[in-house]
Amino acid sequence: MLNIIVVSLLPEIVEPVGRYGVVGRACERGLLQVAQISPRDFVTDPHRTVDDRPYGGGPGMVLKYEPLRDAIRHARKGLPAESREFVLSAQGRPFDQGLARELAAGPGLLLVAGRYEGVDERILPAEVEAELSLGDYVLSGGELAAAVVIDTVARLLPNVLGHEDSSQEESFMAGLLEYPQYTRPEIVDGLGVPEVLTQGHHEAIRRWRLKQALGKTWLRRPRLLDDRNLTTEEQRLLEEFIGERDETHTTDI
Repeated sequence: MLNIIVVSLLPEIVEPVGRYGVVGRACERGLLQVAQISPRDFVTDPHRTVDDRPYGGGPGMVLKYEPLRDAIRHARKGLPAESREFVLSAQGRPFDQGLARELAAGPGLLLVAGRYEGVDERILPAEVEAELSLGDYVLSGGELAAAVVIDTVARLLPNVLGHEDSSQEESFMAGLLEYPQYTRPEIVDGLGVPEVLTQGHHEAIRRWRLKQALGKTWLRRPRLLDDRNLTTEEQRLLEEFIGERDETHTTDI
């Protein structure tokens, strides 16, 4: 079982992710456990103060060191040895499918969600050295980012997805954008389904899907292909896609 603990000022934002969909199913099957800990539980003043004004001035508030430290150390007691730990931050390591697979194979995960203007910087070298980012944008807090990480990791756990081939298919397409999907009816509003998908030829379908995934990635996220060592088949299929697209555009002209 993978054990995930989120240290968060607003645990009620994260808690529902463990009750629905893929994550909920993983929890019900005993494959995943998700818990939340609030830094407010580790302060003793009447106002349960967990933030303060930043040194040097400026807008907003910063999460205080001591409550975060105590919450992190308490959470760590509930995790197996060798668990991974991250502070969720826009300046952290980009979260991707490769890292998600690493985390799904591990025994546990600690996620620290910041709020306001962030966390006291001393938390990073002293308690949790690694930072994790969903992208180059700013959220109001790390709780939504934590939910995304949990969902992404949960679906990679064995026996979680509804169809046994789903994780194999995702591994097959790892690093690529998804190929187009269609369902019934076969024709609607004059729009049809690619003929190859209706003929039941599994190898032809596999090649078509791979070609479309490669082509879509080439069109929309070419950087992903720079990091991928294309196989001979993938290179050939991508060239076919580009050639077919060029022919279509020439015909349209």
